[in-house]
Amino acid sequence: MSPRRNTKKPRAGTRRRPLERARRKPKKKSCYFCDKNQNYVDYKDVSQLRKFMSDRAKIRSSRVTGNCPQCQRKVATAIKNAREMALLPYIKQ
Repeated sequence: MSPRRNTKKPRAGTRRRPLERARRKPKKKSCYFCDKNQNYVDYKDVSQLRKFMSDRAKIRSSRVTGNCPQCQRKVATAIKNAREMALLPYIKQ
């Protein structure tokens, strides 16, 4: 028996793309609170909390802000407390 040959033609648009250039890793942002050796987040400091909120009053992710996981949890809790006390809006209109 002779070995089978691949007689199928490649479909249109299924060619592989050439390898793209290797992308550079972006610099990791450092945690705002760990840099200042501040181990608490004050919910009454509205100007500081606004740095961690979007223009639509949503909490920004740690990937965007650069916070470590522990500080990101503290920031989220502080923002929620400030919203409850009516210091920050739930939604921006």
